Parts: sequence; C-alpha cells; structure tokens
Amino acid sequence: MFAKLRNTPRYAAWGSTTAIAELLGHEPSGGPEAELWFGAHPISPAHFADGDGALPDLPFLLKVLAADKPLSLQAHPTAAQAQAGFDRENSAGIAVDAPERNYRDPHPKPELLVAVSERFDALAGFRPIDESRAIFAELSRPDVADRLGDLPAFVAWLLSRGEGVDTLVEQVSQHGFADDDTLRLVHDLSDDYPGDPGIVLALTLNRVRLQRGEALFVPAGCIHAYLSGVGMELMTASDNVLRGGLTVKNIDVPELLAVLDFTPGPAPRLDPTRVTPAHTDYHAIGTAPRLAHITGDARLEARGPAIALCTAGSFELTGSASSTTLERGEAVFVTGDEGALAVVGTGSLFVASADADSGFTS
Repeated sequence: MFAKLRNTPRYAAWGSTTAIAELLGHEPSGGPEAELWFGAHPISPAHFADGDGALPDLPFLLKVLAADKPLSLQAHPTAAQAQAGFDRENSAGIAVDAPERNYRDPHPKPELLVAVSERFDALAGFRPIDESRAIFAELSRPDVADRLGDLPAFVAWLLSRGEGVDTLVEQVSQHGFADDDTLRLVHDLSDDYPGDPGIVLALTLNRVRLQRGEALFVPAGCIHAYLSGVGMELMTASDNVLRGGLTVKNIDVPELLAVLDFTPGPAPRLDPTRVTPAHTDYHAIGTAPRLAHITGDARLEARGPAIALCTAGSFELTGSASSTTLERGEAVFVTGDEGALAVVGTGSLFVASADADSGFTS
C-alpha cells in the first residue's frame, strides 16, 4: 500500500522562515520553520493525507531540518540510558511534555544527517586535544589549556560556570582570532547567546562543513550542534535530547555529562555508498534506519516499511501490489508488503526505511 502523508512544520527560534517552504514548493507560514517530521512519533506524527487512519509505530523518523541560527549543544542517550532515564522521570511524576523533561520516550536517538543545501555547518565531537590547546595558547591561557588534560572535568567546570568561567567567556567573545572560521563562529554564537559558556566549549569541538550530499552520523554520546543549513535527518523514532548550552530550552548539565562520550577524534562524517549513478545509500553500521537518495530510475530492495519524500521533479514508485506518483513536496508511506520498489523519474527523492524485523539500536 502507498498512502500520501501530510504534516505541518515545527517552529523554533533557530528555524528558517523560507528554507523548508522553498525546498518543498510550499507557501511559507511566516514563522521560523525549523523541522518537518515524517514518522509516527507522538510529538509530531504525520497523518494520512486522505484523513483515513494513522501511521503504525515505526522504528525511524525522517525530518527536514532548516537552521538559520545555531541549535543547542546537545547529545543523545544510548538505548539503556534512554530506558533508565524515561523510567526515572516517569517515577518522579514529570509530565512527558514538561519543559524540564529530558527523556520523552524510552529510545536512543542516533542521527544521520545529509546536507541538502549547498553547505551545511555543524559542530560534532571533541576535536584532538592538541588542537584545542593551540586555541587557548592563542588566548594566552595556559591554565585553561592545562585543564584539557581532564576533559570531563573541564566540560563540567565550564558548563557549570565554575570559578573564572564568566571571565573566560568574555575574553573568548572579544578576542580577534587569527582563523576566520573561528572568529566568525565565536562572533555568531556571542551574538545569539551572549555570555553562554557554550561559546568556549564550541572551540573544543570539530568544525564540520558539509557540501550538498555529504553526511554526518552522530552516535549516542556525541556532543554536537548544527549551525546553519538545510539537511535531511534520519534517526530512530525518539526525541530525547540532553542540552548543555546555546539554548533557551531546558539545560541539564549533570545528565548531559552522564551520557557524553569524551573521546577526542575526527568529526563523525559518514561515507555514503554509490549504488548506481542515480542511487546513493546512507547507512551507519549497527543502526536500523537507512536513507536512500534517488535522482533517476532505480530499484530499491525490500527493507520493511518506508517513507519517501520528493524534493524536486517527479517519480513513479511501483511495488508488488500497487503504485503511486510523487511530485515535489509530496511524501508517501510504503507498507512493507510492497517489497522491492521500482522507481522511475528524475529529480530528488529521499527514501527512509528500516529492516522489517529491526528494533531500536544504539
């Protein structure tokens, strides 16, 4: 079965008033449209366009994300951490929709993001310590560079606004960094979140610039912040976010510290698989969801239920029992019994899917 879907964008202060509408050929609402969800998550479930019935539970969630301003510094839990946190907050009587709630469901939230705009900027993962020390050497702050030897303690001191943090934030915000990208990053963060210790923490993270079609995979525990651009996000069906700064939303530093992976290293880029010239596959090993990007005729093997979203051109999708046509801005739910899909058309089509027997993975 093929069933067309509809949903309305979710607003956030960091969203774009035009990007999602321009991508999908819709009229802009005038508000800061940040995300458009296609999935069954109860916070913003997609609906069948004909109004008949609701989506079944799905192990994945597809989102269009449009950032005009930086998102919060955040990380997501493992499966075990999510279940424990969800149970703990339920026992404490915290409403699922309460602003101070961290765990809104019992699932992990590893994220795959593919750049849809010409450029997508992000911060992701702790950079090598020597690189961070070089930045604080430029600031003539060997005392801060020394603190990096114990990264968990450094992050706790910083985000908890320990002694000397406010002075450091002011110094960083006013410094004329030699590197243009660093200078611009600090300037933008200082404008949006003046005095926030996340401005300093951002200097210790990998700066990532994705070109269109390039991807990031953000595993559990990876600190990150999306800065600007339009991306297609695929994740397990969860909205569990632990925030540490650069936001007006709930910040829970102890809980963030409990889930963070402090291992320094390169940015978590994901290399896609070029199946054919018209079919690119994005899939992180060990995770259930996968994302295909189709630009021409292609064949997609059966992977259980799927959601397809057309962002340019038009496509005909044919399964074992029926078929449908998608135009720009349209999305469709595909039941698993359709099996392999024959795709005919030109443009840009994203297809999110998961193996029929897959569960939530970390």
